[in-house]
Amino acid sequence: MAFTGRLFYLDADLPHHTGLEAKLADIVIPTLVDLGYELVRVLVQGRERPTVQIMIDRADGEPLGVNDCEAASRALSALLDVEDPIPGAWTLEVSSAGIDRPLTRTKDWNRFAGHRARAEVDEPVEGKRRFTGIVLGADAAYARLRLDEGAEVALPRKRIRRARLVLTDELIAATANPRTH
Repeated sequence: MAFTGRLFYLDADLPHHTGLEAKLADIVIPTLVDLGYELVRVLVQGRERPTVQIMIDRADGEPLGVNDCEAASRALSALLDVEDPIPGAWTLEVSSAGIDRPLTRTKDWNRFAGHRARAEVDEPVEGKRRFTGIVLGADAAYARLRLDEGAEVALPRKRIRRARLVLTDELIAATANPRTH
């Protein structure tokens, strides 16, 4: 019996997706792993001709280059053409997560501890849905921020709609040499 997607990668630090994005993640993860990449996020945008955006990192921690995106794009395009998870015409975009990247995995929250981020949850936490502060890290259940007013908040990971780093001079300096963080 062959296992694919999340069934095979249960111990991996995977981003949380739902619906079509979860289905797409399950399809692409094995191929990305075989190619030496990690999935950061799948995002489907648009209705008439949706764009499937797949953000990746190199599994070895080296910076992601254009050649990496091209190689992953070719492989994933062929795979998705065969699997046909989206009816009609759609566009595939494979990209790096960038400097002000989304925080989707435990390792992202821990790697960028000390940097500013914004997060939005789908249900209020301590009466709020939006938070900005310094990343303190995460575990499988919670991501933690020190808010601008000084309080700390633990956001349930499964309730985070979106979270991303805020572009700052400190973040630019830290990512200029990827081996320093």
